[in-house]
Amino acid sequence: MPRIVCSMICAMLIALMSACAIDPKDERPGLGLTGEVYQHAIEDWSFTEDSDEIFIETVTSYWIPHSVTAWCVTVGDELYVSADDADKKSWVANVARESNVRLKIKGKIYELKLVPVTDPTTIEAIDSGFVRKYEYEEEEDDEFYEGMTFGYWRVVARD
Repeated sequence: MPRIVCSMICAMLIALMSACAIDPKDERPGLGLTGEVYQHAIEDWSFTEDSDEIFIETVTSYWIPHSVTAWCVTVGDELYVSADDADKKSWVANVARESNVRLKIKGKIYELKLVPVTDPTTIEAIDSGFVRKYEYEEEEDDEFYEGMTFGYWRVVARD
């Protein structure tokens, strides 16, 4: 098959997959997120405090949208998201390659960027925020979490 035909077929498949917006649900991933895109800067993320889960849309290495559910927490004026077993999550690998993401919170889409958090003091504050928000004990299920890697990202405006 000529190269141009293959390229056209690939482009059509990518366009078709991109047009198929399917939000994630629980542990089932989705494709592109649906909803109104919010165009204004966010300075107060406190409205996320009553949202148990938000959706994160990344882009795979083959340009297909990939969305997942995630927990979020505010610490001060900042919004953070996390992943348990971060080294095994495809969305985490997608963010490492391309940090621009789309978040869906309360039906609205926010086009933002995720920045990894590595500072131990900040991570401790984030962990305390998760304990407060999701009402679990920090030592709860130590055996369950043993050997698990965690990732943390700060949500910022795109460049």
